[in-house]
Amino acid sequence: MGPLRKVATVHEFRLPDIGEGLTDAEIVRWHVRVGDLVDVDQLLVEVETAKAVVEITSPYAGTVLHLGGVEGDTIAVGEILIVVGEPGERWKPDRPVEAADVPASVETSAPSPPVTAAGRVKAMPIVRKLAREHGVDLATIAGSGPGGAITRADVERAITSTAPGDGDQRVTMSRLRRTIAENMTRSWREIPHVTVHADVDATALLTAHRALREATTGPVPLEALIATAVLPALRRFPEFNATVDGDEVILHRRYDLGFAVDTPDGLMVVVVRDADAAVPTELARRITDLAEAARSRTATPDQLTGQTFTVSNIGALGGGAGTPIIPWGTTAILSIGRATDTPVARDGGIFVAPVAPLNLSYDHRLIDGALGQRFLSMVVEHLETMTPPV
Repeated sequence: MGPLRKVATVHEFRLPDIGEGLTDAEIVRWHVRVGDLVDVDQLLVEVETAKAVVEITSPYAGTVLHLGGVEGDTIAVGEILIVVGEPGERWKPDRPVEAADVPASVETSAPSPPVTAAGRVKAMPIVRKLAREHGVDLATIAGSGPGGAITRADVERAITSTAPGDGDQRVTMSRLRRTIAENMTRSWREIPHVTVHADVDATALLTAHRALREATTGPVPLEALIATAVLPALRRFPEFNATVDGDEVILHRRYDLGFAVDTPDGLMVVVVRDADAAVPTELARRITDLAEAARSRTATPDQLTGQTFTVSNIGALGGGAGTPIIPWGTTAILSIGRATDTPVARDGGIFVAPVAPLNLSYDHRLIDGALGQRFLSMVVEHLETMTPPV
């Protein structure tokens, strides 16, 4: 809680650190307005962090005296999110209050958009956000709403009016895409990547996968079985379940596996804590639940951070060989591509078998080529000798 102002009944609630490494968050939707009565633990606002949309509840009961921003605004950790006090109480901020004091709401809950600072066009915060995301200049749009206000439909028409050949369109990256870009750039810039490849006869893996699907009623991601082949290698070679921290190496005693998930908003990694303690059916359920939460943007920051090793099934999207980028804070990532029927030599004969490419990227500061090859060979062995789970 920040310092009290004027009287003890006025409380400044500042944006807390709600995730690992959080520095700021974007206001997605307010659930209260200035003048509303709120109770302790009542939902106040939804904010978007680097990876998740998080609901924030009130630590105080009272009347909303001030909102620290409008929908679409970005505020830093430690800045005022909301001020709660007694009815009729006054609160004076350290800075002039402008648009931040205008009650925010969804577009359909108010008769007209709020009026912003003098000389600026009229538009709801969510309309302004849409325009920013698509590089639309609101000053070039004639508003069709009350008093000339610009509506969502006006912005959408402006977005679609750029026909092929009429010129390029500048589109602002989403917050998640910016975060992905920053993380990938940092990993690629600071970690010396080495990627090794191997082909695996996926006959045993796919047989075990079919058996697992028949034994359970829910979906069974292939990653649940891949994890069972990876975990013994992580125990045998702890350098792959580690973090490089300056001149020191942290060899993790926990096995919190990350699984790459393709979502409408971009690639996200969900984290299954203590994956070594779960049987394949439990792993499948947890991966499925976390993936669904990631796609709906309801996953918590704790469910999206802190993995010690990452598995990516690019074969589910038709992918094959590749060079996966190591997530920052870890030392390796394994991807598996799509299995295709391929002639293989076995027991002195030639057979057709489903063969899938494995791609292992590792941090060359800690892991040498020989160690990388031994790790990958062990994973291949476990995949090719896998038996259906009981």
